[in-house]
Amino acid sequence: MNLKKDVCVIGGGVMGLATAYYLLKSGKTVAVLEKGEVGSGASASCDDMILLQSKKPGIALTLAMESLEMFRGLSDELGADIGFLTLGGMIIIEDEKQLKIMENFVKQQITYGLDVEIVGRDVLFKKQPHVAKYMIASTYSPTDSQVNPLLLMRAFLRKGLDMGMDLFRHTQVQEINQMSSHWEVRGENGILVECDSIVIAAGAWSGQIGQLLGIDIPIRPIKGQIAITEQIAPIGETNCWTAAYIASKHDPSILPYKSEFDKKIGLGFSFSRASEGNYLIGSTREDAGFDKTTNFKAITRILEQTRQYFPIMNKVNIIRTIAGFRPGTRDGSPIIGDIDGFPGLFIAAGHEGDGIALSPITGKIVAEMVCGTGEHERVKGLNLRRFSNN
Repeated sequence: MNLKKDVCVIGGGVMGLATAYYLLKSGKTVAVLEKGEVGSGASASCDDMILLQSKKPGIALTLAMESLEMFRGLSDELGADIGFLTLGGMIIIEDEKQLKIMENFVKQQITYGLDVEIVGRDVLFKKQPHVAKYMIASTYSPTDSQVNPLLLMRAFLRKGLDMGMDLFRHTQVQEINQMSSHWEVRGENGILVECDSIVIAAGAWSGQIGQLLGIDIPIRPIKGQIAITEQIAPIGETNCWTAAYIASKHDPSILPYKSEFDKKIGLGFSFSRASEGNYLIGSTREDAGFDKTTNFKAITRILEQTRQYFPIMNKVNIIRTIAGFRPGTRDGSPIIGDIDGFPGLFIAAGHEGDGIALSPITGKIVAEMVCGTGEHERVKGLNLRRFSNN
């Protein structure tokens, strides 16, 4: 089958579908090629957080705040429930060293407009009555939110199809050719898409797409394991993380007391309640290639840690464990923008654990870049060329 489209999006996860939607909204014709099922990569095996408190002050936090504002109206825009909730969030603090680091981190975030503060034990235990009593403080932000990743993908998918998007599942991209005036993307099952532009949104597999063109896209899979509880009543008012969770992403020096195994698997703590009443408990950050199996020892450590922080969880059953691949870069920031030397070729990938949270703003920005509209100097530092300059 031969198609002529304005844009071919490679990748049918939340990032690819969001980008396709905003391209369609801008009047472009779009084909999406997905090597497996829709959302079969990171999008279907992740938590549900739009967590602003974990973002470094700077462009990461700014984009997350803008994306959150887009989420507030996205359900109405897409005409579907996406499971959007704003429960707020707390990062619980275990000792004075963590407190000092978090005080500085929060102070910087406030300068960027984030509504966040450090609260004492009185507020912590009021909002989290079941948290371990040795905790000394916490951050609190009323703006931290969440969205159901599966409902979000389904909403982008249905809206895209309604707007004329062509979607090809189980269509691995085999060849990409740059012609004199356009691109050709060849996929399995005899699919050929002739297009003016290509967006690589293949998550942890984006590097493999780059190899077809001789482009080094330094994105690797970072394995994350999560445990899911039975449906229970709320444990506290907000979702929770620990300062060690932030440290595992930004400042590993906060983790000297961790065992070598915990350090190896990048053990952190996230604790969020889904709208259905299940808790999603994580997580690890592992360099394990494309091994998607869950590991008993790692899951055991996640649960031991959870029961340490919230002793009441000794009474709660785990019904499922999952693992997924976060698409990570060397510097922990996504790759967004055009690719030098390849006119019409763009990338939207490498968001690691923030793909769900940043999907609306990234999709909108990349769609504008493809259309040649908007001003995007602020995301210049996220371009792929930053790695060639190192």
